[in-house]
This record gives sequence, structure tokens and C-alpha cells, in this order.
Amino acid sequence: MVELKMAPTFVLVHGAWADGTSWHKVIDALEAAGAKAVAAPIPLTSVSDDVRALDRCLARIGGPVVLAAHAYAGAVVAGSNNERVKGLVFVAALAPDEGETVGEVFGRGKPHPNAPQLAPDGDGFIWMPESAFAAAFAQNASLKENALFAAVQRPINGACLQEKAPKPLWKTLPSWYLLAEQDRMINPETQDFMAQRMKATVRRLDVDHTPMATAPDRVVELLLEAGKSVSADRM
Repeated sequence: MVELKMAPTFVLVHGAWADGTSWHKVIDALEAAGAKAVAAPIPLTSVSDDVRALDRCLARIGGPVVLAAHAYAGAVVAGSNNERVKGLVFVAALAPDEGETVGEVFGRGKPHPNAPQLAPDGDGFIWMPESAFAAAFAQNASLKENALFAAVQRPINGACLQEKAPKPLWKTLPSWYLLAEQDRMINPETQDFMAQRMKATVRRLDVDHTPMATAPDRVVELLLEAGKSVSADRM
């Protein structure tokens, strides 16, 4: 049995067009299972800005950490150099290699027919059309859930798509990847390419782009698996 002191804190990082509330079902379930979870806020202004924001959050947490990322945040968690990070979980997330950009890996596969047309505003920020939440972001969520996603969305700066990634943390840490087979935002074939490249433990699930909302139990299952694995490695 894993000692309590060895159990990691799960730090959950939201992607583009979302905030920490996108993880609320996962947080509830993790805490019900006796695990500690924290949603890290990131500004979505550049990958390096977002990594610094994540590291500020990590500085407030003691003990080992498992980082979990949704979508764009895959590039962010892989950019941290905090030595207390012991594992990475990617939930339908983007994982650029060293020298690649988020835009390059995002655009690698053919877009889904229902994928939204996205363009920056006059200040360089990209907003999601309200209709795209139900059409592509979380097509399996309820109307109420998608209305909330649309109401609290946070735009992503185009700079986040253009910054070259440093050497990613997944090259030295164990990683897990939840591959969303129904994803309409990030091509599942692209997800498979990234997961295989990082040699992640892969879980292929018949879920949409945002399983934290539409299949939270499956996300929690993978997180707890990762947490037990890194805890066992520390025994």
C-alpha cells in the first residue's frame, strides 16, 4: 500500500478557450478518492508565459506532483523544469517536440468537418465561436454545460501557436495519454502520432475533445493509475 506521504498532488492545466472550471468534475472525483487536486491558471498569452504561470502554482505545492494537461496545455506542462514533477498525463493534448510549435502539431492532421474556423481578433487573440462548443469542443456535453463553456471561455493569443518548444519533459518522465477517438478539435491520428512519439502509456477512449466534462470517471481512472505508478517508483 502506498504511504500517504508519497501520494502526488494532481495539478490540472486547462487548454485554450477554457479555464480551471473545465476540470471541476475531475477535481470532485479525485478529492472523493482521497487525492489532492489543484487547477493551475494560465494566461494563454505565450507558451513561455504559461509555463511561468504553471511554475508559480507549483511553487505553492509541497511534495511530488503529477501534471495533467488538456489540449494546448500539453505544450505547457512539458515545458516545466520543476524537479517535483514525477509524471505527465495528456488528455487529448498537444505535445510538440523540441523546436516544433503548437501550430505545427495542431495543423498536422486533416481537420474534422465540424471543426471551427478560427482567426485572431485585432489584438491577436483567438476566440471560439459560441456554436463551436456544442459542435466540436464538447459535442457529448449537455446544452447547459456547453453554454457555460461558452460563457467562461478565455481566448488564446496567436503567439501560443508560434513559439518553438524547448526540450519537452516527456523525454525524461513517464507519460500517459488519453486518446479521444471522437475528437473534433485535434485529429485522433495526430494524437496517436504524438502519444507514440513520446512512448506514452495510451488509453484509447470513445470520447470527445473534452472528456473531463463528458467522461470524467475515465479521466480520473487514468490519473489515479499515473499517481500510483509514480508513487510506487518512489517506494
